[in-house]
Amino acid sequence: MKIKKRGLLKKGYFADLVILDPKKVQDHATFEKPHAYSTGISHVFVNGTQVLKDGEHTGIFPGRAVKGPAFKEN
Repeated sequence: MKIKKRGLLKKGYFADLVILDPKKVQDHATFEKPHAYSTGISHVFVNGTQVLKDGEHTGIFPGRAVKGPAFKEN
């Protein structure tokens, strides 16, 4: 996709990382509760910042929109 500073766990790059147990991952979301967390996912890092710690959201939102080579400003 030709997006700079992505795709590697390297200093100065934007990195998203998920730590999970594939044998325990289970989705609990339903139409009535679409935001229910999955189990088996213990930690999530977005742009190097932890957003899920021991299965609980930290309240931090470090994500940003990714603009690829086809993006055009209006």
